[in-house]
Amino acid sequence: MNKYLVLGLLFSIFTVTAQEKQYSFSLDEAIDFALDSSYTAMNSRREVAKALKRKWETTASGLPQIDANVDYQNQLKQPVSPIPAEFFGGEPGEFVPVVFGVQQQMNATATLRQLIFDGSYLVGLEAASTFLDYNENADEKTRLEVRKAVINAYGGVLVTRERAAILQKDKANLEENLRETTATFENGLAEEESVEQLQITLSQIDTELSNSQRLQEIAEQMLNITLGIPVDARVELKDDLSALAVKNMGNDILDQELSLEENIDFKIARNLTEQRELELKLEKSRALPTLNAFVNYGTTAFDQDFVFLDGQTPWFQSSILGVSLNIPIFSSLLRSARTQQAKIALDQSQTSFREITQQIELEYNQAKSNFRYAVEKYLTSVKNLDLAERIEAKNQVKFREGIGSSFELRQAQTQLYRAQEEYIVSMLDVINAKAALETVLNTPQLRIDN
Repeated sequence: MNKYLVLGLLFSIFTVTAQEKQYSFSLDEAIDFALDSSYTAMNSRREVAKALKRKWETTASGLPQIDANVDYQNQLKQPVSPIPAEFFGGEPGEFVPVVFGVQQQMNATATLRQLIFDGSYLVGLEAASTFLDYNENADEKTRLEVRKAVINAYGGVLVTRERAAILQKDKANLEENLRETTATFENGLAEEESVEQLQITLSQIDTELSNSQRLQEIAEQMLNITLGIPVDARVELKDDLSALAVKNMGNDILDQELSLEENIDFKIARNLTEQRELELKLEKSRALPTLNAFVNYGTTAFDQDFVFLDGQTPWFQSSILGVSLNIPIFSSLLRSARTQQAKIALDQSQTSFREITQQIELEYNQAKSNFRYAVEKYLTSVKNLDLAERIEAKNQVKFREGIGSSFELRQAQTQLYRAQEEYIVSMLDVINAKAALETVLNTPQLRIDN
């Protein structure tokens, strides 16, 4: 009994430990983990695997095909054929019922078929390769989007944690101010309004802190989903928000020129245009003849009884070799209509391709502008935060010495809190703007060739 109790306790400890598994990631480690384990990345890889199988499916359709067929027949009521009786010495005009054949029969046949020429098959091989390339490019785009999503989610968690920490510090300072001011008021050396102003500010800080803590929990769950781990798993983040912002502020990326050939949206748009070109070739190929060959071999046995598993039963062999040539001649302009539709679709695709090219250029310019603005905004927020802290400190001194009003102090505190928020958000903006620009330039190069 004690042995089973110990085993049960060990199993419970193991289960709890497994459920409370903790993760620890730097930003780069989180990206690598998500590229391998996130739900989106896994399904994207499966799409590539499906495309590989589809390519082989198309290839195999033109390779030798062998089919086998086994057929067994038992004529429970055999058909009767009337034969003129005079054949057997009977009277003219009379008929004798005769049963032809035997009651049971079995035959086995194997057929080898081989496609010799089919224009649509050749186009299909090209289309399968293009389809595979399209899925590989789509997988690369997915991986880029996963990377960007991890950066956004990772930064989002750091922002909520940083905001909560700052609000906690502000709350502690306010509570100290409120205690001092309340004591001063009770001694008759301060106005009640000063206490009320601080109470208003503290109430607002409490509300913001509670909301920030709730947002932190949501941000952590969003990161977990992005990483592909249980939503309630504990994750330690090794990187610091400020350090990440400084790391991403380098302007080297602005010196990189946009290469359309490397942009993932350009690659996908080119794949779609190639597919329309192949669809046009396919419709044209339908006017070409097709040539197929086949050879089969069969064996047949028959008897009044089921003796087909008996080694003494005689089997009779047969074999056929054949070639089939199909020549399209007239389709009442059906093929022409399909070809024209494919031509129009190709023209549409080429127009869309030119439009996407221009959109990529615009997206690149916007991403560069957003990154520059994010860096400038961050640098400005650093200066403004320093100024706001000094202004708030001066008003604290004035208020304590009785030469400054509580309203002026509250204005300085509100200005400080706004500067703190802008500083936190500006760091995340730098990180996200850098990630967006890298995605347009495709600098991570996350393609996996199969």
